[in-house]
Amino acid sequence: MHWLALAAAPAALVASMVSAQEPVIGTWKTQVGTTAVIDRCVEGYCITMKTGDHAGQRIGSFQGRNGSFVGTIVEPESKKTFDGVLTVAGDTVRMRGCTMKIVCRSLIWKRLQ
Repeated sequence: MHWLALAAAPAALVASMVSAQEPVIGTWKTQVGTTAVIDRCVEGYCITMKTGDHAGQRIGSFQGRNGSFVGTIVEPESKKTFDGVLTVAGDTVRMRGCTMKIVCRSLIWKRLQ
């Protein structure tokens, strides 16, 4: 009977790890209709374009937890780097960033997966 309890322990651990996954991880539809993936990386969480002209390009990295993050994002077309915040609420990611503290942009992405 003890082996059955031990066999169930790894499954319970995996289930708790999945439920503890940060809500920012996933595939997101950008405002221009392309898709981007946010996943864990050395810097915390990284944004990589999945489709469009910049597919495969990493465009941002953030650190934080519980749906609130700070970091940088690069606008692929202009190559401008924006420092800012990213927040997750349900199936929506909101980003607000500024470059040189004067040029600011806001983005809203919707979750695909």
